[in-house]
Amino acid sequence: MTNTLSSCRWTPALFGDLRKEMERFAGGLLDDTPSGNAFAPSVNFAETETGYEVSAELPGMKPEDVHVEFKDGHLWITGERKNEVEEKGKTFHRIERRYGSFRRVIAIGKEVDAEKVDATYKDGVLTVNVPKAAAAQPKRIQIKT
Repeated sequence: MTNTLSSCRWTPALFGDLRKEMERFAGGLLDDTPSGNAFAPSVNFAETETGYEVSAELPGMKPEDVHVEFKDGHLWITGERKNEVEEKGKTFHRIERRYGSFRRVIAIGKEVDAEKVDATYKDGVLTVNVPKAAAAQPKRIQIKT
């Protein structure tokens, strides 16, 4: 039996295209997911008959350090989690808390009522409600006999 080694040309650009397609399929969620030591809030994204709800865990943050914006069919949640306590004279053996700027972008679509988007912040959880436009909401049709 003879072993044959065939050469295969490495084309990194193909993986860039694959990444773009995966990003498109995931609806914008791949671009901003946390990596490494960066802080990024955990996010839940749900749909109801009348709209969408996005909730983000932001423990220890102040509402004024968080910005919410809806543009071009995407919900943008940005902000900065600050380490406000400087602890001198300590040698840390483990640091698991994460600080810094973050950005989460959720692709929702344009068939929403952007004027009625509202956000609330309670007990470290940001909740954003994005109502669907009237035309996008399901309507039950009565069957006549």
